[in-house]
Parts: sequence; C-alpha cells; structure tokens
Amino acid sequence: MFNDYTLSQCCSIAVPLQMEIKAGGQQSWTLDTMLRCAFLLLCLLHLQHTILGASVTPKPIIINGSYVNPELGKYHARLRTLARSCLEIRQKNTGAQDGMYILSTLSGTYYQAFCDMSTAGGGWTLVASVHENNLKGRCSVGDRWSSQQGNDQNQPEGDGAWANAATFGTAEGSTSDDYKNPGYYDISAGDVSVWHIPNNEPLGNWTSSAVLRYHTENQFLRDHGGNLYHLFKKYPVRFGAGQCESDVGAISQVVYDTGDKASTALLYGPSVKEEFEPGFITFRVFNADQAALALCSAVRPTRCNPEHYCIGGGGFFPKRDQCGDFSALDLSDTPREASKQLTESAVLLFYR
Repeated sequence: MFNDYTLSQCCSIAVPLQMEIKAGGQQSWTLDTMLRCAFLLLCLLHLQHTILGASVTPKPIIINGSYVNPELGKYHARLRTLARSCLEIRQKNTGAQDGMYILSTLSGTYYQAFCDMSTAGGGWTLVASVHENNLKGRCSVGDRWSSQQGNDQNQPEGDGAWANAATFGTAEGSTSDDYKNPGYYDISAGDVSVWHIPNNEPLGNWTSSAVLRYHTENQFLRDHGGNLYHLFKKYPVRFGAGQCESDVGAISQVVYDTGDKASTALLYGPSVKEEFEPGFITFRVFNADQAALALCSAVRPTRCNPEHYCIGGGGFFPKRDQCGDFSALDLSDTPREASKQLTESAVLLFYR
C-alpha cells in the first residue's frame, strides 16, 4: 500500500493536517481528520522502515482471521473498517468484538452504532430503541414512536417515525431515551434481533441484564424491502388503515437467546395470555377500534386487543388512555397490566 510513498508525499498530508488542527482546536476533530492522522502515522512508520532497511520485520496482528491481541483488535477493526453495517465488518474481520463502530450510509453520512458481534454468529447492527419515558403521559413529549402532538384524529400517523428518515438519540443512550440512526432506513437486511433491556442500564451490562432477547433466521425482511423503514411504508402505522386480524403487516417466528415462550407469556398481564401466541414477532396490527400498533414483541396476536401487548402506533386512539409508545401495557384497572420488567425496559432493534 505504501511502496510508492516518499517523504514529500507524506509531508503533503502532514502540512494541511497540521493547519486544520491548529485552526479547529481540540474540540473539532472530524472523522476525516482522525483517519488522516492514522494514515500519516502509517506513512511515517513505512518511511522509517524504508530508511532503516529490511532489518525490521513487522509482526502480524491477525492470524487465520483472528487478532493475536484481542484488545488491540477491538480498536484496529474499528479504525480500518468503514462499512454499511456490522455484518460487513464481521465478514471482513472475524475477530471483531461487541462494541461501538463508525458506519457509513450509501450517501456518505457517518454515524456511530453498537454492533452485536456475538449473538448467533454476530453481525447485528443496533438501529433503534423504543423507550417509554412516561407511562402516564398519553402521546406526550418523548413519545417519538407514536406521537408527541397529543391524541389527534387529524394526525392519524402521529410522528410517523416508523416510516420516515428522521433520526434521534444516541447508541449508548438507547436504554435511557428513544434512539434511531440512519441504518434504520439505509441498511439492507434480512433478519431482526430484539432485546428488552432495563431502563438506564449501561451498555456493558446489556447482554447480562436482558429481560428478553430473540432473533429471526428466515430472512423475512427481504420480502419487505430489506428493513423496517420499507416495511412500514408498505404497511402504514396509521389509524383507520385496516381491520383487526385481517390486516397484519408481517409475522415471523423467532429464536430465543434469552428467555423462551413460557417466560414471554409471564411478562404480560394474566388476562391477555389467551390473546396471543408467543414465539413470534409481528409488525403493524390493528385493535378493535382500528388504532394501529407497530410492533408486537415476541408474540402473535390472536384477538383484537393488541394495545395491551404491542408497542408504538399511529397518532390517534379512540380510547385516549391507549395512546403512547407503550400504548396500554400499563393499564392497572384490569388484570391486563404487563409486568414492570417489561414496562420499565427499552426495546432495542437490530438488523442483520
């Protein structure tokens, strides 16, 4: 890679880089600046090796696709790889570890995302999280996956976050606030993985503290545009756009990583256990009042009350107390109330 580089060429990189750093200060380092710094360092190391002769033989850091030093591998993989998804990184670097990586969209937008490189072969990109900041707030501030504009019949799609390119939040703050990155609409994927993680849990504890984790393996997203952005374009999360039971967006069986069908049923209220079948993930359903719900996590509805076990939704619910990111999971006046494990956890969505 560096065989043709001379000292003058290295200087041609170093001079504008020095000027940029002086002009911008320590607080404004861009990804481009950091990458050029790394490139300059490698260039200078090559020149040193050239000047000293062939007596210095660099030691390999990757042998048979794995890093000799796993700690070094964590940082080296992130530096040398800019990809569209965590799956691309995993395919190029089999020793890549769980953690934060820099990804790029097709149009060249850089963003930070968490990569799960362990579950079922790894390569999962965290693209979104649904976090309910106020169970008693009905389509209020913070309900980005339903509506922040109130329960308004004139806003049947609410904020429309399930089918638009708006982004919000941070990857590391996914358990403390709603999150959506450009990968949600940019990555072309086949499967999804879903994690339910207790609110405010630090990233390092996500896997061990998970209430529920599961993934699909049938590439069902390929039939729906390759991601949820396209799926929800096809099946709008909009009040009055369909009927209960007959107008379901997509259903897929799941494979459990934490929990099972029995533990899934226990997360929901005792009077709704006969209204769904665990072991599935379901997208875009309607209740008896034609209100739309976006995601039924680990269950497939069999009756017309999905507001008690599905989340996200359009901007209008005929019954106002069902409006919000977690809809009516918390209704306590009946035995429908979901467990605190569920209502006090964020729902993390991954692609692969």
